[in-house]
Amino acid sequence: MEDRGHIIKRLYQWVLHWAHTPYGTWALFILAFTESSFFPIPPDVLLIALAISIPAMSFRYALICSVGSVIGGLFGYFIGWQLMDIIGSPIIRFYNLAEQYEVVRRSYEEHNALIVFIAAFTPIPYKLITITAGAFEVNILTFTIASLVGRSARFYLVAWLIHRFGQRIREFIEKYFNILTFIFVVLIILGFIVANRWAIR
Repeated sequence: MEDRGHIIKRLYQWVLHWAHTPYGTWALFILAFTESSFFPIPPDVLLIALAISIPAMSFRYALICSVGSVIGGLFGYFIGWQLMDIIGSPIIRFYNLAEQYEVVRRSYEEHNALIVFIAAFTPIPYKLITITAGAFEVNILTFTIASLVGRSARFYLVAWLIHRFGQRIREFIEKYFNILTFIFVVLIILGFIVANRWAIR
């Protein structure tokens, strides 16, 4: 575990260093793409660093991050759909997500779009959702739309916070972003429940 933690820390620093190079934008796209299927470091790390360096570019970075992540999500979907035994399962095992995989599998039966959106927006490992969606052949249009909405909402929220508050919001985002997204999703779920009960009545 210590070795894995050390590797993750080094990867984190490696990701951050791209913000200080001329290739930061390309690195952001590639990071967003790969994180959707196998890479462990979320693109928010580089997105925050780039947006703080040039706040006026925040929303452009969010767009690049969103596009890269959604395309990467489709690649993750393909892995689950066609390469589950060869690539998908090893990825799930590597991140110790086997138990969560079964939970997601059962959840897909009733809440396809909602599950994808929640994972796309929150700190839930998005790669778990993309691979699982492909493995269980979730409607690809539903998957793509939910991914686009969820990923864009997440990255544009980060970009807006940086654009609005600048450097002083960085520590707040890094410390409390997971909690904020969790609260937001809880509110969405409660909204669905209320709407469903209202519709039944």
